[in-house]
Amino acid sequence: MKEQAVAKVYAKSILELGDEKKINIASELTKLTEVINKSNELENVLFLELFTLEEKKSVFVEVAKKLNLSDITTETVKYLIDEKRIGVLPLIIKEVIVLDDERNGFMKGTIEGTGSQIDPVFKEKIEGFLKKKFNRQPHLDYVQNQNISAGYKVTVEDLQLDASLDNQLEQFKQSILSE
Repeated sequence: MKEQAVAKVYAKSILELGDEKKINIASELTKLTEVINKSNELENVLFLELFTLEEKKSVFVEVAKKLNLSDITTETVKYLIDEKRIGVLPLIIKEVIVLDDERNGFMKGTIEGTGSQIDPVFKEKIEGFLKKKFNRQPHLDYVQNQNISAGYKVTVEDLQLDASLDNQLEQFKQSILSE
């Protein structure tokens, strides 16, 4: 929980610095994440304690040059390496993306159901409901969940709409037991 709070502070700070210099920090960190995810060697160098701080920074600086990362992003990651907080980088990136989506009026979530795919009309209705309720454009991914008997669960940020048969039966059971 403490690391999450720290990541949020770093994310807000780096986004504000990027805004001042008109740099899209979210885009840069997304590029960096893609490169790290594609290279086990780079991930090992950055996140394992086997390498010295200088080795980590040296490798990262070369990667930053090839990705054409701004000084803000480069210096932030170097600072995290120096302070032995590079392990927080994935959380910071996640927070930057969430904050950037919020600023751009987007929100992400998932719809879970038993089928291999969702009825597009139903998905459109859910997105319309969420857009009206939050005045932001939702982006919902569908995930098949075999633990749901029937119906759907929708999770967007801290909101969960559970229209599954399992949930309705549980509510019915609780109403009978409470009488």
